[in-house]
Amino acid sequence: MISSALPLLATCVALFVYLWTFYLCGRARGRHGIQAPAVTGHPEFERAFRVQQNTMEQLVVFLPSLYLFSFAVSPLWGGALGLVWSAARILYAVSYLRDPATRGPGFGISALITLVLLGGGTAGVVWRMLA
Repeated sequence: MISSALPLLATCVALFVYLWTFYLCGRARGRHGIQAPAVTGHPEFERAFRVQQNTMEQLVVFLPSLYLFSFAVSPLWGGALGLVWSAARILYAVSYLRDPATRGPGFGISALITLVLLGGGTAGVVWRMLA
């Protein structure tokens, strides 16, 4: 039962990570007086904005990939990979906000997990169709 709920938990955590980046961006906007709709200004705001936007962009591919993999391959492994994805996005955010040059590991891990989920999910769907 727990393994089948793990992708749902991973989804909740990923969405909370996104809301956290949304909060960080809004806080930086207020701290530096960047009025909407401006998306440039103080470097701290621009970093927070990029973290938030990149996380949103990644969610568009990550979430369907998580569900494809979880349905067609394994909810346990899909959910576990989804939780690691969120941890990698936190690493990405913290690294990028501190020094954009250090964002690579968090980005790379989350991108690799998305590729594994999408590739595995696609292979699982094709396998089910052929079986």
